[in-house]
Amino acid sequence: MAYKSLAECVSDLEKHGHLIRIKEEVDPYLEMAAIHLRVYENQGPALLFEKVKGSPFPAVSNLFGTLERSKFIFRDTLPKVQQLVSLRNDPIKALKNPFKYAGSAMSALSALPLKTPSAKNKFLKTSISQLPQIVNWPMDGGPFVTMPQVYTEDVDKPGVLNANLGMYRIQLGGNDYIQDKEIGLHYQIHRGIGVHQSKANALGQPLKVSIFVGGPPSHPLAAVMPLPEGLSEMTFAGALGDRRFRYFYDDEGFCISADADFIITGTVYPNENKPEGPFGDHLGYYSLTHPFPLMKVHNVYHKKDAIWSFTVVGRPPQEDTSFGALIHEITGSAIPQEIHGLKEVHAVDAAGVHPLLFAIGSERYTPYLKERRPQEILTIANHILGKNQLSLAKYLFIAAKEDDQQLSTHHIEDFIKHLLERIDLTRDIHFYTNTTIDTLDYSGDGLNSGSKVVIAAAGDKKRELWNEIPEGLKLSDGFYQPKIAMPGVLVLEGNKYLNPEKTAAEIAMLNMSLIDQDLAGLPLIILADDAAFTAETIDNLVWVAFTRSNPAADVYGINDFTINKHWGCKGSMIIDARKKPHHAPELIREEAVEAKINEMGKKGGALFGVI
Repeated sequence: MAYKSLAECVSDLEKHGHLIRIKEEVDPYLEMAAIHLRVYENQGPALLFEKVKGSPFPAVSNLFGTLERSKFIFRDTLPKVQQLVSLRNDPIKALKNPFKYAGSAMSALSALPLKTPSAKNKFLKTSISQLPQIVNWPMDGGPFVTMPQVYTEDVDKPGVLNANLGMYRIQLGGNDYIQDKEIGLHYQIHRGIGVHQSKANALGQPLKVSIFVGGPPSHPLAAVMPLPEGLSEMTFAGALGDRRFRYFYDDEGFCISADADFIITGTVYPNENKPEGPFGDHLGYYSLTHPFPLMKVHNVYHKKDAIWSFTVVGRPPQEDTSFGALIHEITGSAIPQEIHGLKEVHAVDAAGVHPLLFAIGSERYTPYLKERRPQEILTIANHILGKNQLSLAKYLFIAAKEDDQQLSTHHIEDFIKHLLERIDLTRDIHFYTNTTIDTLDYSGDGLNSGSKVVIAAAGDKKRELWNEIPEGLKLSDGFYQPKIAMPGVLVLEGNKYLNPEKTAAEIAMLNMSLIDQDLAGLPLIILADDAAFTAETIDNLVWVAFTRSNPAADVYGINDFTINKHWGCKGSMIIDARKKPHHAPELIREEAVEAKINEMGKKGGALFGVI
């Protein structure tokens, strides 16, 4: 469907049973988010909130809540866009099969942005305080825009084709912001907007920013697509939506998306920041308050029948999980095509995306030797950690495709099991210290700073993994409740983390206790605050282990050593995944709000039969 607007998409979803209306007034403070979370958890429909307390505008969420619904929305264009991506990776395909790829030419035509000055007449003006003031989590610093499309242009190469469209969260109020005049613009490192702001700063001039909300569903998806630098998101939005990106410039020179429901325009001046946050984020914790660019509001535009679009972020899986699945459907093998020898790479959603990457690559450096070891896959690992947002990864597990042609990075337990069966813990652990990590990850030693580790495995199986705790296991004081989380992984509950010095002493005692015990089938030990919770599911295991640890600081080993600055261990590897004093608090729902949502799910309630 070539949707001309968000309203057309909403109508189409409702017509086909993919959307329900919430007719009663709902409070944007926690209630709307709680409804969304509960419906998403039940793989329910998209939600149209007709009456948002304190705002004249309705709001919609959970549009992309399932991969099936996302594919339904783009049912007519998805195959064509997949062809375009395929052609970008291998243009010879079009020459070999010209009739098969003929439709790609029409998709390319749709990709060309279209300037429509007459669309100015469609927009009215409002204020920031009239927009739905949606607060997702109890400790959030204020209301946020969670499904924005933030548009900026390159001051050296102005125009739509060189512009950047990204999804960076926007704080509408709270903290020190002057209501209706100032908002917060949060973006992480390795983002296109940062390049634009750096150039504007160097010239000493403000950066013009336009924030679009709503519009055809291809627009927000384009804002999160990992496109190559220099390729305009507006062209992708046009191809995916089968409708050219329509735009014009207002009287102040700001670019306006003619199909958007809302547009906030404003300027960001060099070195003008204000505290932004906290905000419940996609790792499952709050990102804390930090100085981020201050945007001075110029105008707030809206269509006559505008619908506010939002989502809720929190511990995965969430709606952005479905976003990721759809992106994978579209891009397919795009990244492996860019890194020679890489078969597949997967950011593990259950671990918060950036904390944990799985990869499979070729290991062909020494095919003449009987025993293989990680060599080429280490080169591939370096490529991965130097590639765009993949460079934010903290743990990279990489295996050789020659060891198992059926291995998939999308099967978490099977992949970890494959690696643990083959890893040489004396040789195959490689650290990167004092480097950048995800802005939202507080496990490191400062904002954006921490460490990384590559854990590689190639060759024949070295061990059988155990499914049971060895009889007579003896632990040192302070560690108890041993649990098997999966084959080869032992979880120990520990006393509350206090400081590095105390931990060093605890690990030394644990080492003394375990060094002479046979743990050959348990190459990985996780220290946790709650062993039962951590070992309960594979999702819990990877979430706790990799969001609550900083590799250089929190990885230990039984009978460990350092030779020529290489660290390894002759016994099990240990990850201390207990909560640390500098970690951000995890997201916890408000009980009173949850009780109210329960009532809505009872017979006669708006969510009866949905939750």
